[in-house]
Amino acid sequence: MREAVLIFVKNLIPGQVKTRLAATIGNEAALNIYGELLQHTNHITQSLDAAKIVFYSSYIEEHDYWHIKDFKKQIQEGNDLGERMQHAFTSAFEEGYEKAVIMGSDCPGINEEIIKSAFVTLNKCDVAIGPASDGGYYLLGMKKLHAGLFKDVEWSTDVVLSQTIDRCRRSDLSYILLPVLDDVDEEKDLKYMKKKRLVI
Repeated sequence: MREAVLIFVKNLIPGQVKTRLAATIGNEAALNIYGELLQHTNHITQSLDAAKIVFYSSYIEEHDYWHIKDFKKQIQEGNDLGERMQHAFTSAFEEGYEKAVIMGSDCPGINEEIIKSAFVTLNKCDVAIGPASDGGYYLLGMKKLHAGLFKDVEWSTDVVLSQTIDRCRRSDLSYILLPVLDDVDEEKDLKYMKKKRLVI
């Protein structure tokens, strides 16, 4: 396989997932909702004809949604999200993959077709970006490491996308935007799960 999907997940620990959501609906409800999002992410990546690598936030779960028959397992490394994503891309390219896309696990609108289109898009540009409606991105793809995209970005804010595009332009990297999708971070975002008919 020449392509890799890098899936960032958080371990299902009460109080450590979807903290903004938990602030209004409670830790247990937020944990259940994140579990639904993990199952959705698992379902839409299961049959992709690419290597699939799950990067856990804290420790590797041996028996969970991500069966070792279909998914490789690693732990995120780095002090912030940028360092962790850069490490994941570095790891993928060092293993010989020619294209890699990284994605989170809190986007109910993402599907198999969008991920496939990201790999096709990389035939025409340096960077593929899946914009999120909150100003971040739900997917980032590249054919080689562009470390500048992970430096001095205000992670978890509404300027992540604009800062990433600005860094592409400054580095003379061509980029293409995929469809805009919605993340689930706060209680108001739960409507996106209902819209996609995910169980909540």
